[in-house]
Amino acid sequence: MSTSSARYVSTRGQAPETDFSDALLRGIAPDGGLYMPCAWPALSPQAMRTTDYKTLALEAVSPFIGDALPAGALDRALDRLTAGFDHPAVTPLVELEPGLFVLELFHGPTAAFKDLAMQLVAALTDEALAASGERLTILTATSGDTGAAAVRAFAGARSVDLVVLHPLGRVSPIQRRQMTTVQADNVLNLAVRGDFDDCQRLVKGLLAQEALRERGRLSSVNSINWARLAGQIAYYVSATAQLGGPATFVVPTGNFGDAFAGMAATRMGLAAHGFVAAVNQNDALARAVNDGLYSRRPAVESASVSMDVQAPSNFERLVFEAAGRDAARTRSVFETFARDGAVAFEPDLLAALRAAVSAVSIDETETRAEIARAHAEWGRVVCPHTAVALAAARRQDRSKGPVVALSTAHPSKFGDFVGDVLGFPPEPAPVIAALGDQAERMTTVEATMEAALAAVTAFTART
Repeated sequence: MSTSSARYVSTRGQAPETDFSDALLRGIAPDGGLYMPCAWPALSPQAMRTTDYKTLALEAVSPFIGDALPAGALDRALDRLTAGFDHPAVTPLVELEPGLFVLELFHGPTAAFKDLAMQLVAALTDEALAASGERLTILTATSGDTGAAAVRAFAGARSVDLVVLHPLGRVSPIQRRQMTTVQADNVLNLAVRGDFDDCQRLVKGLLAQEALRERGRLSSVNSINWARLAGQIAYYVSATAQLGGPATFVVPTGNFGDAFAGMAATRMGLAAHGFVAAVNQNDALARAVNDGLYSRRPAVESASVSMDVQAPSNFERLVFEAAGRDAARTRSVFETFARDGAVAFEPDLLAALRAAVSAVSIDETETRAEIARAHAEWGRVVCPHTAVALAAARRQDRSKGPVVALSTAHPSKFGDFVGDVLGFPPEPAPVIAALGDQAERMTTVEATMEAALAAVTAFTART
């Protein structure tokens, strides 16, 4: 495992290089870009041979940290992560039929895949703050699962204030209650009158507010934070090890971080037959890859609420890689998109994007049908996000190898929708059953920078 200094650059090329600790605590680069490793490290042979999750995660993630954190920080963080999962394999692989698998990522403390990276990020943040003596305010936008995982991971942290913005009425009741029933004084839940893209826009704007920085560091634990993606690389390595060879991965996609983590694993040497981004009717990513035009539309509510995203932040990382790490070109693409709401890709860039990923859009009717099909054919109850992935996975060619659909949440997180399709409610995950009828705490705000800034300023000024 490397002990050298891992370095990071911005996708927009106008911020200085930095180390892992600074990238972790900043979240977003000062020039508005996203941090990327200066060079892709190689996965060790040991990481690709073992099926022990902690061992392979230690090998996969440690090169991204280098010597930027205290000795043993990652080891301690992984102990904390794996202790919170109720399956010995952490991310078990289940075969549904010959050549078709699901990778179960929902065995953690909030029954969603975000736990795998969030628990790790929280532990590493504790280590970084203890070493620096600083205080941190974390701002995060959520379409449901990120916020729940962040609240669970950071609630009660002594050196962290956490502000979570979710779109009012656009997360499932279970997702909302997982955020709002945690009675921790260092957590502020903001319900925004808008959609997820509004929440994400507000977080990016708040991160640029110098007035907030006067009280200490600001960061985000959305998947714009590289540490989140580094933590997700491990389960692609795990799936490949469990299979004993490469697969095509079908990833239900919202902000594109989960899919990009798999692509990062291949940059490190993991063999894979390809990646498919499965989106719902909020199909900006699919239109970008299939039609060559990346354009913003208002997000439409769906059952797969965590995928109701029309401006996926991590698409910038893919464009950066597809453009040969040309930061000026990447910056031009996303400045044009921010200004005009649309940008057309030049032929060479579009070809590079298509070589990296394909994209499939699955609508609500298909999602319902896939939930019914999964139960009828395999006796399996799945969440809407997993259904989107399965519908796309069944379209893939299995002749070149297995197809793995990522199962990102326990179906009981979306019990009303799943129950309506199947005629019975899914068995609740233990962590969901434990919610009971606890009181909720949240503040409703308009989708304006003024309203969000006022709420966050009041919260951070309380101490």
